[in-house]
Amino acid sequence: MNNDQQAEVVAVRKNGDGDIVQLKLDTGSVVDYKAAQQMVQNNEIKNLNVFRGRDNEMHLRSNADGDPSNNLDNMPIF
Repeated sequence: MNNDQQAEVVAVRKNGDGDIVQLKLDTGSVVDYKAAQQMVQNNEIKNLNVFRGRDNEMHLRSNADGDPSNNLDNMPIF
């Protein structure tokens, strides 16, 4: 899938602990965190990557581009 066909995250939903639990895409779809991880691994969402954290769990993060405004934690809330 090329970049023109990849979705982009436009907003996030967080739980009471401040953890991201859902992502809203520019297609209008809302996906849960685990589904978004799979979509990133399938190159269906751009500008994100999946990594293994110190807790040995898989996590999502924005690709490093020097712009903090597009980091997942800084995205608009829906």
